[in-house]
Amino acid sequence: MPFYEYIHAEGPGCEHCRGRFTVLQRLSEQPLATCPECGSPVRRLISSPHVVSGKAHQLRESNIEKAGFTQYKKIGKGVYEKTAGKGPGIIKGD
Repeated sequence: MPFYEYIHAEGPGCEHCRGRFTVLQRLSEQPLATCPECGSPVRRLISSPHVVSGKAHQLRESNIEKAGFTQYKKIGKGVYEKTAGKGPGIIKGD
């Protein structure tokens, strides 16, 4: 469930809604129309998402091979050794 930020829209408001406040809501829930503390009108803000990228595990040799790719590691000038997948064990640039 995402967190949504709200801000006081109009009227006197209260200490809770005069600044930004955060609410944990389901995606299917309607945005709040009023402050849960005082009932003053509020509006939802558009905030940048917090994205966590956990894809480093996809670059493991076993996953690369399962996906049908080949991975090589540089072991010298113009020399590459296969670490995952199908293909020649060593590639040398001439």
